[in-house]
Amino acid sequence: MSNGIRDRFGMALSTSSAAAADTLEDGVDRLLSQNHGPELKFQEAIDLDEGFALAHGCLAYWYQQRALPGEAKKTMGKALDLTSGITRRERQLIESISHWIFGRGSDSISLIKEHLSEFPRERLLLRLAHRLYMLGCSGAGSPNFPPEYLSLLQSVEAHCTDDWAFLAEYAFAHHETGQLDIAMELAQRSLDMNPVNAVACHSMTHVHFERGDASTGEDFLGSWLQGFEAPASSYVHLSWHLALFEMAQGKYQETLDRYEKYIRPSVIANNMAALNDSASLMWRLQIYGGTPPPKPWDEVSKIAASAAAGPGAAFRDAHAALAFAGSGDYELMGQMANRLQNAAERGDSFAKEVILPLIQGLEAFAKENYTEAARLMEPVFPQLVRIGGSHAQREVFEDTLLEAYIRAEQFEKAETMLYRRLNQRESVRDTFWLGRVQSGQGRSTEANSSFHRVMQGWRAADSGTPEIYALNKQKAAVAQ
Repeated sequence: MSNGIRDRFGMALSTSSAAAADTLEDGVDRLLSQNHGPELKFQEAIDLDEGFALAHGCLAYWYQQRALPGEAKKTMGKALDLTSGITRRERQLIESISHWIFGRGSDSISLIKEHLSEFPRERLLLRLAHRLYMLGCSGAGSPNFPPEYLSLLQSVEAHCTDDWAFLAEYAFAHHETGQLDIAMELAQRSLDMNPVNAVACHSMTHVHFERGDASTGEDFLGSWLQGFEAPASSYVHLSWHLALFEMAQGKYQETLDRYEKYIRPSVIANNMAALNDSASLMWRLQIYGGTPPPKPWDEVSKIAASAAAGPGAAFRDAHAALAFAGSGDYELMGQMANRLQNAAERGDSFAKEVILPLIQGLEAFAKENYTEAARLMEPVFPQLVRIGGSHAQREVFEDTLLEAYIRAEQFEKAETMLYRRLNQRESVRDTFWLGRVQSGQGRSTEANSSFHRVMQGWRAADSGTPEIYALNKQKAAVAQ
């Protein structure tokens, strides 16, 4: 019952209301650019046409991405009830979203691939594919992310180069496969088309991160966010990136202030949507400074609690483990480990080889058993990409293994890892770690040289940060 109504790409929409169709497209644009109010537009489209199945499906998508699974399932139920008589394209789009919401990630990605081969301009499904791959094996089921996602986008490129949403996704796939210059060019093209597109801004931010250019990254992202008029929830992940740039320069107090205002769960969202960024940043603060961060862990552990018993995405489990380890909640950590152990015994090789030893390694680290932490985590790293997320997000686990090597005095392994990283990009913190390794091996001259470079790199650092204190302590020890 499309009544001849089509979207901007010429695809039929099953609604009798042209206003509902326009409102839905506005909502999708807001969703794909991470701007204010997509859910309000989806509800407005439903109010204009209660029988508009796709509007219900898009609202269900929004609920799921905001970690509101109950509302997502209820709304998707309404969408599925309305699929009789709609176009096959819309039905498949809704079914792809439904598979994701009901925990059938592999079914969703299979249907997305089939759908895109016929409807390559289905931009919402390109975004959904991104989410599924980022969830790791419990989402898309691919051990070959991100190259597989890049391949999917390449398959539709010829049809989509005039679409800012596609270009933003394409930029992401390129920087995650190490093609930084191409990623930057694609992200800039996307921003030129839609200057308030947070997904393109996000990709540009990742390029600065991968290049180790924290100062330029901070300038770019800080300036862009000033013109981004969206609710606080939309700021969380970009604020996390900005905090990483600040931490990389030793701006400890600015990092803490940003956490307090834009990332902290009790301020932003006391639900699973706030877990990844808050747990990751708090854990970094803890391992970089060697002391508990001056913010409470309990509220982060509380929102992670449902991961202890209930199955979910590997990426979620890994960050819940950070929260449990950081807060010392070994009861919840044990519950999650038991769940994963049972899965491993039932033949789940991913649980056995990747996620279980990863969380056990994090627990060992928190208990200051660094040799055991390194032993458990080391075999995981050739497969770490399988937990999903971006490289910037997975680096927290790399950093933990590196710190475990140093504290366990496994200096050769630490040095190998550090030179591999430093050959890819500059990093003041990696140079500091290298100096610690050199000092631990009695290579005083080299350690002094490394610490001198760190002092130059952290000129803007707060004098009272734990890392500056540790740096001064290391310099004094080497000088003796």
